[in-house]
This record gives sequence, C-alpha cells and structure tokens, in this order.
Amino acid sequence: MATADTSDDAVLDQFLENNGHTTAAWDRSYNKKQCPECGGIHDVDAMRCSVCGWSP
Repeated sequence: MATADTSDDAVLDQFLENNGHTTAAWDRSYNKKQCPECGGIHDVDAMRCSVCGWSP
C-alpha cells in the first residue's frame, strides 16, 4: 500500500491557497495565542497582533 508524502491537512491547505483563501491562523503557546509572523504572545481574545499588526 502506498502512503502519501503530505498529510490530509496539508493537501486541504494547498487546495484552499490555490483557490484564493488564506490558511494562516494563530499558533498556540500554552493558554495564549502566538502570532505566526513575529511570535508575539497575546491573550486568547486578541484579534490582531499588537506587535506587527498581523490578523488572520
């Protein structure tokens, strides 16, 4: 049986990106959100990074 080199999530993310959707999301660090762009740590209710301005 053959196995795929990428996970199902990676395939779905690639499909969404190819069709104009963004798949970036907040990372999690313990009980906080972490910005995937600059690594800034924020409360879980944050909607925009106060360090670099990134938002999902």
